[in-house]
Amino acid sequence: MPAFARQRCHAVLAGLVTLATAAVVSLAAPVPASAADTWTETGSDRADPLTESQGLTSVEVPANSPNRYTGIGTIPLSVSSRGWNHVGDPDASYNGYYIEPYQQDSGNSKMYRVQAPDGTWSEYVHTLSPGEALNNSWDAISPDGQWMLSGEWGTMNRLLVFPTPGVNPGTSPSANLPQVSNVNLDHAVRDVQGCDFSGPTTLLCSSDDPDGSLFGMTKPLLQIDLSAPPNGSGDVTGHVTALRQLPLRSSCSGTFEVEGIDYDRRTGILRVIVMSPGFCILTDSKTYKFSRG
Repeated sequence: MPAFARQRCHAVLAGLVTLATAAVVSLAAPVPASAADTWTETGSDRADPLTESQGLTSVEVPANSPNRYTGIGTIPLSVSSRGWNHVGDPDASYNGYYIEPYQQDSGNSKMYRVQAPDGTWSEYVHTLSPGEALNNSWDAISPDGQWMLSGEWGTMNRLLVFPTPGVNPGTSPSANLPQVSNVNLDHAVRDVQGCDFSGPTTLLCSSDDPDGSLFGMTKPLLQIDLSAPPNGSGDVTGHVTALRQLPLRSSCSGTFEVEGIDYDRRTGILRVIVMSPGFCILTDSKTYKFSRG
């Protein structure tokens, strides 16, 4: 999320915005999927704007672990006081490592905060590659656990590939976390807020695209099919498909913000956070649930 969006969220939470004009916003019929998979909305839960406004992930190890969320209120003071003041959409590996992506307002690096299965935390800092954007909206761990994808804000034709910090033996908290390759996309994407693997070569991504010119709809759910599993030895390609528009419903009118995404491999449930406009960010922001049609 860019700085202006964070400022909007902080202002609302501090009570510095006025009540938006009440008006029920109707969701237009979803655009038919142009890929084999379609996703049908099956329910929703309220998303707390303080602790559930950025991202979410299901956790498989240890068994019966609760889902985890990120938001402004989940950033430890010891982290934010060092300038890491924005957390994005996290992910968890099959073997129980949990990773949060962090960014700061300026500088030449981004950070991934890793919790090991034994509960200990460590930080892995990545110095920006030439031409790499500062923002750090999300991370997605490959099913084999060894590689981590991450993305940049704005209109992009690639995703970034890193060795998974804390899991891949080539990583260390005391060394720079290197970018090792790209996923080169066959269609541009805009303002991707989260991605998650639903299979070895399939990503599902939530886009906060406000424009709609790329896919004929705003705020799309995207599917990216990779030419091969990421392995760090070279670039792979990604075929991008827009599956449907994400739900945009609120008692307030204005600009919605699509946030993080999670695919629960145990249940097949897909969840996406959508924050409501204006004052309604406090009252009717939702984590929407979907099942495969």
